Amino acid sequence: MDMGTFRGITTLLILIAFIGIVAWAYSRRRKKDFDEAANLPFADDDEMPNRDQASRNEADSRHDRGDKNR
Repeated sequence: MDMGTFRGITTLLILIAFIGIVAWAYSRRRKKDFDEAANLPFADDDEMPNRDQASRNEADSRHDRGDKNR
């Protein structure tokens, strides 16, 4: 097997993988999941806490405990 054959087989495998990913992304079975994910930025803050708010609360709770190493 020479280098040209190896490159041709590699190109074919990558093309098949690409077509598989495109078929998966555009399949009708995934439409509901993708529509739900697309609407996540518009979800109420009560339903889904903000990542920044959650990390701020974590930092506050660490601060409340104090630094016992000093």
